[in-house]
Amino acid sequence: MFKTNVGGMDKKLRIAAGVLLLVAGILTRGEASYNWIFLIGIVPLATGLLNTCPLYNLLGINTCKS
Repeated sequence: MFKTNVGGMDKKLRIAAGVLLLVAGILTRGEASYNWIFLIGIVPLATGLLNTCPLYNLLGINTCKS
């Protein structure tokens, strides 16, 4: 469905950033920003795990070593 365009260090940074944002969202769950931080964390985590980024497709960027 989507072309693989995320790889290498980009993938690792996305996964790490996603996990950090999810944890930050969980730790601040009593605050109003909890939902936004948590939801924003899902995006880099998902794109890192799925090896695809729709924005990269639109911009013609590919960080995979093919």
